[in-house]
Amino acid sequence: MADELSYVLVTPYSLRKSRTGGIVGRLLSRSGLELVSGRLFAPGEEFIKEFAEATVSETDSARHRQTQELIRDYILKKLAADEHGVRQRALLLVLRGEDAVIKTRSVVGHIMQERTSGETIRDTYGDCQVEDGKVVYFEPGVLAAPDASSARRHLEIFAKYSDADGGILVDSVPFPAGENVETTLVLIKPDNFRFPNARPGGVIDLFSRTGLYIVGFKVHYMSVAQAEKFYGPVLDVLQDKFREPSAKRARLAIEEEFGFPLDEKTENELGELIGPIAGRSHWETIVQFMAGTRPANCPEARRDQPGSEKCVALIYQGVDAVRKIREVLGPTDPSKAPSGTIRREFGQTVMINAAHASDSAENARREMDIIQINENNLKPLIDSYLS
Repeated sequence: MADELSYVLVTPYSLRKSRTGGIVGRLLSRSGLELVSGRLFAPGEEFIKEFAEATVSETDSARHRQTQELIRDYILKKLAADEHGVRQRALLLVLRGEDAVIKTRSVVGHIMQERTSGETIRDTYGDCQVEDGKVVYFEPGVLAAPDASSARRHLEIFAKYSDADGGILVDSVPFPAGENVETTLVLIKPDNFRFPNARPGGVIDLFSRTGLYIVGFKVHYMSVAQAEKFYGPVLDVLQDKFREPSAKRARLAIEEEFGFPLDEKTENELGELIGPIAGRSHWETIVQFMAGTRPANCPEARRDQPGSEKCVALIYQGVDAVRKIREVLGPTDPSKAPSGTIRREFGQTVMINAAHASDSAENARREMDIIQINENNLKPLIDSYLS
């Protein structure tokens, strides 16, 4: 069977309660599906109306129709702007794989069959309270299509409104005047996406303790040219860093091979010669890790094409966002990271260390520009699928 696209919409309530990481982790690890796109939405009136109407089918049984009407009413009320006119944030996740809609629904669960076992996403994050046969409280946690035809119809709506009502929502969260509000970038690195697993959700979950708001989300395949520019400032640092260790290793190798000693001056000269080469080689390995190809092996025609390695870019906003994110991330070397930090929990080496975070608000802007954070890669994906 050909691959399908399915979706999960993380509700505004789940976003506010910082449940995004738990939802993402369960969704990926339990469905076995591939996360292929994502976009944050701040739904407007037209979007809400069209989406709500598309959730109810005239052909369904009375029982299913009752559930759909609950979902429709929820969308009309809970996705709408608040009393101050501030739009709600909802996160769309698009998944791909065989029988994607059925697998997604299985992991999401049915809100009217809620258990307390945590077997499905809605078991844990949803709630439906009934008194005297009447629903008095309803929070589904996430929204998902009940079948393949509904999924296609809903995806078409998401694509239609993805520019007008979606993107980087830096104005979606009100802050008191005078606060040091910053916007910063996080990249969940390719080592978390080797196969469908809970690691990306775990990373997001740990970041949630910062109390910051997710205002942007993008699945991104970094090109070699982007990776070179992104990690450009690191090149000089590495070339300088490798001078001394390269000099010592080269001296020992030459003395062992040729059987005569070298003086300190010659050792330093070897470092000046070999250090920059070794540093650049390590830098190219970083580019390869992020984009899938070493710059030296990349044909010019492919330099600007999306690479083979997937990462997820998240934009966080809030007071002192840069500092808070980097404290939870931990130092570059996972072995030196404190317990409870992301790199201690999920990192392996200085390069394979789970995530990247901007070290200043200025660098965040530079890095977001490099990866084209405002690019809408959701619409072309859905349009291509539907056609």
